[in-house]
Amino acid sequence: MKQENINELFEKFINQCRYVSKMSEATIVGYQSTLKLLQTIYPNLEVEMLTPEVMTEFFEKLEHRARIVGRNKEVKIGIKSSTVATYRSKLNKFFLWLVSNSHLKVNPFDTIPYPDVNYDDKKFLHKEELGKIAAAITTRSNNLLVRKRDMAMFYTLLYCGLRRGEIIGLKVYDINLERKEMTVAAETSKSKNSRIIPINQELVTLFKDYLAERKKHSYQTPCLFVSNNKDAGITLSGLKHCIDALNRLSGVNFHLHQLRHTFAVNLLNNHSDIAKLKQLMGHRDIRQTASYLRCLPTECMREDVESLSLNRMCWKYFTSYSEDAC
Repeated sequence: MKQENINELFEKFINQCRYVSKMSEATIVGYQSTLKLLQTIYPNLEVEMLTPEVMTEFFEKLEHRARIVGRNKEVKIGIKSSTVATYRSKLNKFFLWLVSNSHLKVNPFDTIPYPDVNYDDKKFLHKEELGKIAAAITTRSNNLLVRKRDMAMFYTLLYCGLRRGEIIGLKVYDINLERKEMTVAAETSKSKNSRIIPINQELVTLFKDYLAERKKHSYQTPCLFVSNNKDAGITLSGLKHCIDALNRLSGVNFHLHQLRHTFAVNLLNNHSDIAKLKQLMGHRDIRQTASYLRCLPTECMREDVESLSLNRMCWKYFTSYSEDAC
């Protein structure tokens, strides 16, 4: 019997993810790109090579590999701990599948400690930066529809914390202006669960303004955010082009997902319940949401600390002092 190579096995794994586990295409693309990266480092990769030594060497090579990033084609060396964790997580799914289907005896990550993730990677944008981006939207295009669309998209990301696939997937009927609600459909969500997000009055006003302008152009597509040159929704490449232009015009070097981080940090900063934030962000596990607690800026906790005083301490609840309790 012919032994299947790693590409054939990976295709079976992907089919199971797609048709049985019903994972999102964005998740599947992540698995595919990570294996492709591993095969770039090891062009003749086979299952037998999946050992702790090879995995360690793989991440060592990534750490020392020069790469070109950004519009200025800056050369960078090294990768973030969060990127290591992401690559490991995506490869680990495939390795677990190989072990459970008897194609691999031992998962190579079993004996490798998980990376210590630096939560500073979840960078949020400050008020001044957000103001510059909003100002850039007003000058990016002479097309009134584009300006109103971009402003509505920007504040949807900022006030609702959507992922890029979710904002691309929004339909006109997902917005209920009377109830001030937005529905994120399960098929566009990374978690594969639908959720309803309340929208504030500022965003309601922006939607009304944008939809009125959109109506003048007789669009028939159900997609909420439209292309400026055809009757269809804006594409991922179109969204990327928009973000790149705003980077250039505003002078703020940001990526779309930072608006989601900004949404989360600001809700927590305004004393939102973490369970509510989990639901609003569409997280499966509250531990994902809890990671944002580590991103809160020091200043937002100053008022809480300033409220402490000796006279307000809850001494009556403590009958004795124990170092073990600290």
